[in-house]
Amino acid sequence: MLSHPSFRLAGKDMAGTSVGIGAWGLVTGVAMIKSGMSLPMAVFMSLVVYAGSAQLAVIPLLTVGAPLWVVWLTAACVNLRFVIFSSMWRSYFAHLPLRWRLATGYFSGDVIFVAFMKRFPEQKPEPDQVPYFWGAACTNWLAWQVPSLVGIALANVVPLSWGLGFAGVLALLGVLLSLLFDRATWLATGVAATAAIAAFALPLKLNILVAIAAAVAVGLMIEAVEHRRRHPELLLVPANEKLPADEKQHVRDGDVVPVREERHP
Repeated sequence: MLSHPSFRLAGKDMAGTSVGIGAWGLVTGVAMIKSGMSLPMAVFMSLVVYAGSAQLAVIPLLTVGAPLWVVWLTAACVNLRFVIFSSMWRSYFAHLPLRWRLATGYFSGDVIFVAFMKRFPEQKPEPDQVPYFWGAACTNWLAWQVPSLVGIALANVVPLSWGLGFAGVLALLGVLLSLLFDRATWLATGVAATAAIAAFALPLKLNILVAIAAAVAVGLMIEAVEHRRRHPELLLVPANEKLPADEKQHVRDGDVVPVREERHP
């Protein structure tokens, strides 16, 4: 797979965003240690959680001693967008074994999703999709983990005067702008920003949860409306052949209506 052209193409597509991802990872690594987290726990969190937005969201809560349910709920809400991502990944990877689908869930990310959808806008399996995904996933994972571990290791010698917090904000803005590619994402972002400002007075940074919940609700509503407006395609199925597994999934999703040929004597 490493020598596959699509694997290398994905690495090139991800090269532009890797700088921002690396800066984000460095800031997160430093922030975990500066918040009082132990070195082993910070390394564990970086490798296992592997979710920069969730990590940055829960670190202030852990610092102020917020209840555990608030920490868990915040992390879950921050990552709710992956529910939407996974529903779209299903059209491409539903035919893979369970262990590969679980691995895809761990390695998937926002920037990977954007790059993949630009390369494969039609939601149907193709041979180049799996190598492309893993090329993007490997590039993104290394771009995050290496700087994050460096930040963890050097956090105590990095002065706060370097303004890494501002660098992290710039990195997040760069990633955010790369995700705004259609009307639905722009609208969801606007709703999230408005909700976050309106609920700013809530304690324990609960305005973040309000903003995320509002954005996810708007995104799901827009997706449902667009899905209803989409007219299903007719699929001609030969009389003596079974419907392929990937096409069965499209039928269940309502994207395809199968029409079987009739045999005449």
